[in-house]
Amino acid sequence: MINKESLQRHLLQLDNRGYKAYKDIQGNYDFSEFTLIIDYVQGDPFASPSKLRVRVPPNIAQIPCQLFNSRSREIALRDYLTRQFDKAAYSISSKRGTGKSGMIAVTRFGQEVLERTSAFIISSNTSYLEDLGGVELRFAVGLPASGRSILGRQAAEMLCEDIPEIFSKSLKYANLNAAECRRHVETVEDADWLREQLAEKGLVGFVADGSILPRRTGVDNSPLLNNAVAFQSPPSLKVEFNCPNRGLISGMGIPAGITLIVGGGYHGKSTLLRAIELGVYNRIPGDGREFVVTNPAAVKIRAEDGRSVAGVDISPFINHLPQGRDTAQFYTENASGSTSQAANIIEALEVGRRKKEEGRGKKEEGRGKKEEGRGKKEEGRGKKEEGRGKREEGRGKKEEAQSFVLETQLVAVSEGDLVPVLLVDEDTAATNFMIRDRRMQELIAKNKEPITPFIDKVRQLYADYGVSTILVMGGSGDYFDVADTVIAMENFQAYNVTEKAKEIANNYSISRAAEGGEYFGEITQRVPVPASLDPSRGGRDVRVKVRDVDELAFGTEEIDLGAVEQIVDSGQLRAIAAAMVYAKQQYTDGKRTLSEIIDLVMADIDAQGMDILSPFPEGDFAMFRRFELAAAINRLRSLSVVAK
Repeated sequence: MINKESLQRHLLQLDNRGYKAYKDIQGNYDFSEFTLIIDYVQGDPFASPSKLRVRVPPNIAQIPCQLFNSRSREIALRDYLTRQFDKAAYSISSKRGTGKSGMIAVTRFGQEVLERTSAFIISSNTSYLEDLGGVELRFAVGLPASGRSILGRQAAEMLCEDIPEIFSKSLKYANLNAAECRRHVETVEDADWLREQLAEKGLVGFVADGSILPRRTGVDNSPLLNNAVAFQSPPSLKVEFNCPNRGLISGMGIPAGITLIVGGGYHGKSTLLRAIELGVYNRIPGDGREFVVTNPAAVKIRAEDGRSVAGVDISPFINHLPQGRDTAQFYTENASGSTSQAANIIEALEVGRRKKEEGRGKKEEGRGKKEEGRGKKEEGRGKKEEGRGKREEGRGKKEEAQSFVLETQLVAVSEGDLVPVLLVDEDTAATNFMIRDRRMQELIAKNKEPITPFIDKVRQLYADYGVSTILVMGGSGDYFDVADTVIAMENFQAYNVTEKAKEIANNYSISRAAEGGEYFGEITQRVPVPASLDPSRGGRDVRVKVRDVDELAFGTEEIDLGAVEQIVDSGQLRAIAAAMVYAKQQYTDGKRTLSEIIDLVMADIDAQGMDILSPFPEGDFAMFRRFELAAAINRLRSLSVVAK
């Protein structure tokens, strides 16, 4: 293998030559303590930067196995090393010429700890207790130039002096802050552990006491420093856990079922929901929301005027459109607020895995025979004449099915089931989709109104499919009738006002007619037409480009993901773009449903890592969820489907 000195001489010889001569340095170089791998060399100083890797063997990095002896710990450690490399590179690298010249950088990241392709742990394969870890770190370099002429001396300084210094500061365990590294790993492990405990406790979310939920600004996701109010759980919703590392922790448990978050304006309703929404991800120590954890299948739902919809069965919510438009296979290039919100819900249900063993969600196994009631849980929860509900005696008579029963809620589904939890904020929802009050029902008869409001379907979603909902609703008390838990926010503190809301609902009857029918309705699977997922453009078979976290160019189409709020990292969107191409090439055959295709893609990633999505080592992929992959595909305006 060529050594560092040979690379240095070669770079000096390239001085003042045309920029494309840099291509000659592609290859592997022995730097004694690590191997430098130059995978890709940019063709122009203004082009995407060159892609490099350093591989540090275990005997040099000497990372203790205790820091990566589980998947959770390994992901956290990889994240920590990426951040340390970035910190060291920022302090050392400098501008050296034209365009991106002089840049040394890893992938961009925020407050979230995500599985990334920027760093990997290399095992020494010795005995388990004595095992030490090495590192592969992937990064980008802007090779220096003046105009389009190589600056060979500056390149030699970058690759042969700066990179070894960055390596020494960030990838040798002896030079790291061991306590800080351990805290990073243990914080993530505790958060993962907490998330796994939710189902057993009958919860869909947990907000730890002492959490700082407000953010600094609308564009700065770090915690508010001044006058921030630490969160405290209402006593009646307080739960405790004994975490593997930090020990006892207490906070507010959010039960499965229908939960309302109410309160006055600017008192923290949406701030709480936003923290819950991002609780599907782990956060770095010091974020303030490290121990706000949510069911991993929680999906933010909102209205999205103008989005395209391809063959979605929105008939559970919308029927009898003017001109006889079909809502069982609804197509539009310009969805309204209500139709987009309906489509967003159905699409989340379509790709979420529903519980088969209890039969929720499959018509032939799920809702049961009508004469046997819906849902039949251990021969209890089910006969129509006994009502649908009462936890130990059939969960209540039918006329009581919409009452508040905080203590008798269904047990939350486990992480493996991935039954969606819907998160809705009235600020971003379509009003006519959320509620139709008694006065409007009197003025506009049901046979003249195509929309069945969410208030009449939210309970059915839970009863038929086990789908919980957390809803910010400060403008309508009608939802008191269908809620299981009501949390009031006052000055960023939470109060359990369920009993008071129940009393108000009983004292002030709204007398509105329920319009949702007896069941929620079918969730129809769709089969993508292969030709409609086309990443080609011009003479290129694959042309994809990502802009920040909300725009994706896929072939000739532009996909707007600005309303998909749980994409939090540009690396996620890059990986989603690659996964769409992979799905098209490997599994889109005109027979498999969208859900089946996504299952296969996610299984491949789980088995072989995100590197399977690209023919070359990529350092800027971040792990995404199946829901966001589906969201990108569903917003592809060329998408065409057939019903299964």
